[in-house]
Amino acid sequence: MNLVLFGPPGAGKGTQAKILQEKRGLPQLSTGDMLRAEIAAGSPLGRQVEDILAKGNLVPDATVIDIIANRYDRPDCAKGAVFDGFPRTIAQAEALDAMLAARAKKIDIVVELKVDEAILLSRVEQRIKEGTARADDNPETVKNRLQVYRNQTAPLLDYYGKQGKIVTVDGMAPIADVTGAIASALDSRG
Repeated sequence: MNLVLFGPPGAGKGTQAKILQEKRGLPQLSTGDMLRAEIAAGSPLGRQVEDILAKGNLVPDATVIDIIANRYDRPDCAKGAVFDGFPRTIAQAEALDAMLAARAKKIDIVVELKVDEAILLSRVEQRIKEGTARADDNPETVKNRLQVYRNQTAPLLDYYGKQGKIVTVDGMAPIADVTGAIASALDSRG
């Protein structure tokens, strides 16, 4: 089963992806994690995208798609994967569909984590106070990331909605409740 976890930055996609990986054996394909690893390694790609990510902007589609395709071809993705933070644009969704179709696969379900943006900003401020914030966790960057999400990523709801793949979950609920709602949605899809 291939699924996309969808929602704005800070909605809990990474948390839920890790739970799905642990409970269902579906690898978490997090473009953010992959790109941060490239930055930490000081690779040419890492240097290229570091400035882009620091400003909260999106990495070029061709770069992200190549990274995803290479990762998806590993043996642990044979039964599917959880796409976390990808796709972020209609062009990426179309490229992902094409990449999967070439492998006789498809996106089975898109789980939208519905959240309140004001609370997301307060979560970031709390992570900063606790010292657990990522480098790109600051109120201005998060506001920019939310704007980029609304402009470029939110249209994917219509794209996947027309395919009948969207399931909406209350992302503001306690983590265990969100996990339970996602499990029910997946079980109902087989």
